[in-house]
Amino acid sequence: MILRQEIAADVVALETINTLAFGRPNEAALVAALRAQAHPFLSLVAEIQGQIVGHICFSPITINGDYETSTEIGLAPLAVLPDWQNRGIGSALVRAGLAECQRLGHHVVVVLGHPDYYPRFGFTVASAKGLRCEYDVRDEAFMVAELTPGALAGRTGLVKYHPAFQTV
Repeated sequence: MILRQEIAADVVALETINTLAFGRPNEAALVAALRAQAHPFLSLVAEIQGQIVGHICFSPITINGDYETSTEIGLAPLAVLPDWQNRGIGSALVRAGLAECQRLGHHVVVVLGHPDYYPRFGFTVASAKGLRCEYDVRDEAFMVAELTPGALAGRTGLVKYHPAFQTV
């Protein structure tokens, strides 16, 4: 398996992967909007024998605290073709994506996802760190990982996603 950054030739395959993985076109449209509008935007693909089988995206979020607003990064979406799921591709993409986020100087990553999946990568319930999601979601599904230990010390607030997420 090759994990690499997305290139322009991958766009159609990524649209297909996101549509099939989620069973609807919303996430594919979200990725297209983030690609066009978000900065920073990190998009990695998993390729096996020349076929793109998985995709992960990271885009900016803000933490609106009592005294400051800071920009961090959010993971979404993560998608693997249905026939390739449960083979470690998603896990490899998450690990590679978090490593690349850290390399790029990001300190905090949030995710809205399955509470049984993301803790293995260092994510914990965000509310325990004083973070709230702008969306009405189950507390255990909104998680955060500190790529730099202590990055959230003394920081609390409302996490807001890029405006493109309003369409999902």
